[in-house]
Amino acid sequence: MFIIETYSMAVLFSVITMLCWGSWANTQKLASSSWRFELFYWDYVLGIVLLSLIFGLTLGSWGADGRSFIPDLMQGDREALLSALWGGVVFNAANILLGAAIAISGMAVAFPVGIGLALVIGVVVNYVQNPIGNVAILFAGVALVTLAILLNAKAYRSLNQNQSSASTKGLILSVVAGILMGFFYKYVADSMFLDFTEPIPGKLSPYSAVFVFSLGIFLSNFLFNTLLMKKPFVGTPVAYSAYFRGSLKTHLTGILGGLIWCVGMSFSIIAADKAGPAISYGLGQGATMVAAFWGVFVWKEFKALPPSKGYLLNLMFVFFLLGLGLIIYSKLA
Repeated sequence: MFIIETYSMAVLFSVITMLCWGSWANTQKLASSSWRFELFYWDYVLGIVLLSLIFGLTLGSWGADGRSFIPDLMQGDREALLSALWGGVVFNAANILLGAAIAISGMAVAFPVGIGLALVIGVVVNYVQNPIGNVAILFAGVALVTLAILLNAKAYRSLNQNQSSASTKGLILSVVAGILMGFFYKYVADSMFLDFTEPIPGKLSPYSAVFVFSLGIFLSNFLFNTLLMKKPFVGTPVAYSAYFRGSLKTHLTGILGGLIWCVGMSFSIIAADKAGPAISYGLGQGATMVAAFWGVFVWKEFKALPPSKGYLLNLMFVFFLLGLGLIIYSKLA
């Protein structure tokens, strides 16, 4: 299977993860004018499963190192398979709440608050499990990211101080999504052997782990998304029949969103070998900065922010960049 060889390559893969995880929601924004989030999400999940399978059959099956995709799946023990599967379930619950928060509050709020919180929790959880990197520098970076989250929340309050309770609902959904999102990666990492050149019997390769993880998302979607369709956070209930009335372009937009996210997830897991799960996950969740950039500069979600409060967004980006820099440096110190 394909394995990266150096820490610098692991950082590059993690940066690609950051770009992918921070950008997939643009496909939801593109489809939102004519297509409900609940319907979009079915195609998004299909995109994740499809690409995880393609990566398994290609990158996960080429080369002499590690263990090939199909044999690796067949030898996985019950504990490893259930751990990866449960990671998919936890992620799906978090991501559906995040998607609802995006629909209510926009990318510039849902991502910095939700995924920023997930970064903080995820780095702590994964570092405790696999303590790789200088702990003081790593958590100094996490502290700066936390400060950036608080600045974003303050800017959002300034933007919405006279608006309805929907603004508060979006913020609450972002927080709950972030708490759940902080734990899913741990379950996927627990299912794998982390030295990819030395397979451990019963444990999964990164490609098998991501595929089983994607099946957890797919299977749990029949529960979570069905409930959301019947009791949506925004709008009226939607029927399954509406899904089949969507155009090919609309369905492909959702699938594209899933493909983009899965590239990020796969690259993050592949990078965990050389960077360690805490750093790989932490850098990937720099997606908060990418999504905030899209929300602020492309979708103009803060155009009504009073000029006197513009410094909050500028400081948010500065602290995010400084925090991510420290997370990267923590492995080198």
